Amino acid sequence: MTAIVGLVHRGTVYIGGDSAGASGWSLTVRADSKVFHNNGYLFGFTTSFRMGQLIRYSLKPPKPVGDIERFMATKFIDAVRECLKTGGWARRDSEREEGGTFLVGVKGRLFTVHDDYQVAEAADGYAAVGVGDEIALGALFATAQSRMAPERRVEVALRAAERFSAGVRGPFVCLSQPPGVLSE
Repeated sequence: MTAIVGLVHRGTVYIGGDSAGASGWSLTVRADSKVFHNNGYLFGFTTSFRMGQLIRYSLKPPKPVGDIERFMATKFIDAVRECLKTGGWARRDSEREEGGTFLVGVKGRLFTVHDDYQVAEAADGYAAVGVGDEIALGALFATAQSRMAPERRVEVALRAAERFSAGVRGPFVCLSQPPGVLSE
C-alpha cells in the first residue's frame, strides 16, 4: 500500500512517495522514507519496507555504462537480484524468481522495475507504482500541460492518491536528481 510517483522534467528526475506502512486494515505512518538516493541513483519503492531497506543500504548499484536501457535490463538488474537474494527477500516460485516493484532514476531517465525484474520506461515521461498508482497517473496526466513546477506536480499526484486511496498517507517526500549526478 503506497503511492510512488516519478517524472522527468528537463533532464532532472523527480520521485516522490508517501509514508504509509499498511498491513490489512492497519496503517502506520513511517518515519523511514520510501524515496532515497543511492550511489548516483534515485529510488522510490513499494512492495516491502524490507526490500526498500536492502536497496537503500545493501545494494551497490553499478556505474551506468553504454546503452542505458540495455545496462538497466542486465547489469543493474543483476545487482538488484543478487542484493535481494543475499538479503533473503527474493522469492522463487515454479522456478521463477520475483523481487518487488520500484521506480529508479538515473542519468536523466526514469524506469519502473516490476516484481518480475522487467525494466520499463514510460513514453509519457512519468510513472507511478503502488496502490495509488492509477489515481496518481491521472493527476500527472491532468497536469502535464500546465506550468506547474515538477515538485508540485508530484505533490498533487500524491495528494490525489491520498484523497482517494485508503493505503496512501502523507507526509510526502520528493527528491530530485539532475542527469549528471553519478555518485553520492
